[in-house]
Amino acid sequence: MGELWDPSAPGVLTLPSGRRVRGRGRGAPLPAGPLPEFGVYLLGRRPEPVPWAERWVRWPDFRLPADPAELRSALREVCQRSAEERVELACHGGTGRTGTALACLAVLDGVPADRAVAFVREHYRPRAVETPGQRRFVRRFTP
Repeated sequence: MGELWDPSAPGVLTLPSGRRVRGRGRGAPLPAGPLPEFGVYLLGRRPEPVPWAERWVRWPDFRLPADPAELRSALREVCQRSAEERVELACHGGTGRTGTALACLAVLDGVPADRAVAFVREHYRPRAVETPGQRRFVRRFTP
């Protein structure tokens, strides 16, 4: 295992516990710097393979995860692995699905569900969590 994410690197969200997770869009070039050691990809179709450990959660664009239990399982793995590994969450654009997953991860990390979207918008991207359905999903997400 290498060093964890630099907190000032693009897309890196520092959770209240101090764990850091990178959010990004897979439709953009891979950011400069160290590679992830684990990634969770939130896409409607299975993504192209990457040279690190990965997990796919089926999640069509502008919608909700096809299997919320699978998302919860993946986010629990992100919580665990991000303590010692560079972990990223990514959809195609890095805003809606990624922002929603980051907000749910923040809830698992102790942020109240009714504050999680604001937390992610403040610390990740101002337009994260794009749809009303995604915002409701986060508000209803429980640790």
